[in-house]
Amino acid sequence: MTITGPLCRAARALVQWPRAQLCAASGVPKPAIRAFETGDVDPGPEAVAALKHALETAGAVFIDEDALGAGVRLRFTARDVKQLRRLEGEGGAVGEDDV
Repeated sequence: MTITGPLCRAARALVQWPRAQLCAASGVPKPAIRAFETGDVDPGPEAVAALKHALETAGAVFIDEDALGAGVRLRFTARDVKQLRRLEGEGGAVGEDDV
């Protein structure tokens, strides 16, 4: 999946990185990142791949486009997964509904 400028900007916001940090992690110059995020310039496939890789390493998960469109979310941390597993069985056994 290739990413768009708005998805790049959304992912950067989710991982709470300023452009300078994304620049350092990806090797893509800050002006090119800004131009890509605002839709002014396509920095090329190598730069887009570097941006995507850096953001995924930071915790962004890009969601392929479907009928509802493309998207981005944060990856669950190990702590989040552990808590979700604990909460899944917290309600106890399912009982009869007498309502």
